[in-house]
Amino acid sequence: MSSRRSATITGSLAAASFAAVLILSAPAGADDPGPGSDKGGKAVDEAPAGVELTTLLPERISVDNSSGKTSLIATVKNGGTKDSGKIRVWIVGFDGLTVKNAEGCTAIAEKDLPDGSHSGFSCAIDQLAAGDSKSYSVDATFDLDRTGKICLPVQSADGKKTFWQQGPVPFGTTNPSPNAPATPLLLGTDNTPAAPGGDELPKTGVGQDLLPLGATGVALLTAGAAGLWWTRRRPQG
Repeated sequence: MSSRRSATITGSLAAASFAAVLILSAPAGADDPGPGSDKGGKAVDEAPAGVELTTLLPERISVDNSSGKTSLIATVKNGGTKDSGKIRVWIVGFDGLTVKNAEGCTAIAEKDLPDGSHSGFSCAIDQLAAGDSKSYSVDATFDLDRTGKICLPVQSADGKKTFWQQGPVPFGTTNPSPNAPATPLLLGTDNTPAAPGGDELPKTGVGQDLLPLGATGVALLTAGAAGLWWTRRRPQG
């Protein structure tokens, strides 16, 4: 076999291998939601012995500048040694972040939403085994002219106890991109709108352990406040 022909075959095989790597790796990257973070979260009421419940949100999401649409993955995890029993997680939007849908969950009636919130879904979990997690695909919109926050409380099935609560924690950017197709937003960052007067918007507690409720100024994560904003609601079965 001539050296020219050998080089041609070798080159073709290398190109084919490279193309195969691209084809095989592309779907994995598309489905990867990225690392999760429990930033802005805190245990509240004591969970059953051996149960350790937390939630995770993506460190970064992207908002379509023309439609305002965005999506994220919300995860609840049992890091303990025993099964959780029946629990529920709420996915609640505040200010410029509106929760439109959470896959497999039920919309929360307006009268049952916590103070300061305008949208939310309740996700019932019959059992979360020790070491397991459950993720929900969430569709939302984000008004880039405002700040926006999300909250993930994990409760007993009847809503009388809140074992863990993440947020209300902000998503936002300090470097708006109004002329770009999309704007990336970071978890735990106050949004700085590109519109005039953006600096006058209220801050929502970047770097604070307890994140207040914007306009109402009510701290949702006050130590020892059993039930938090759930005490204003009638328990649900």
